[in-house]
Amino acid sequence: MAREKSGVMADRLKARPYLLLALLLVVADQLTKLWALSVFEPYEVLPVLPVFNLTLVFNPGAAFSFLSDAGGWQRTFFIVLSSLISIGLVVWLMRLRSGERLTGIALGMILGGALGNLIDRVRLGKVVDFLDFYWREWHWPAFNVADSAITVGVVIMLLASWTQADRK
Repeated sequence: MAREKSGVMADRLKARPYLLLALLLVVADQLTKLWALSVFEPYEVLPVLPVFNLTLVFNPGAAFSFLSDAGGWQRTFFIVLSSLISIGLVVWLMRLRSGERLTGIALGMILGGALGNLIDRVRLGKVVDFLDFYWREWHWPAFNVADSAITVGVVIMLLASWTQADRK
């Protein structure tokens, strides 16, 4: 029994840096969203670069406004889905082997992003977006720090899976 407890503690300690990364991303995400909410009116645009604006928009749906006009049920759906995914990511982090550092970083980033957007959904019923990249008349959908963390985390996860596959 004592050996099992020490194994669980070792797993938690291994996950600690990745959980800290997730926490830092949640804080950065929420602070930048609070800043955007305090500085901008909805849909106000501040040109920053010839290809980048700051603007305040809200997304009640998921990525690329998926289900944004679904009538309201999507809020509960995405809160439950994000919660379950976040729990799964924490469990995965706790079960990482010592050589899976890239995977841990990726999971920490995805977890931080998921929690950042989950906070918005619970608090506001929608996600705050404010980063707007564009080229001429084409605009990428506005996004935020949480979305960036999820995207970079997924890319790192793909890289980790390729590098780990090469080791087998």
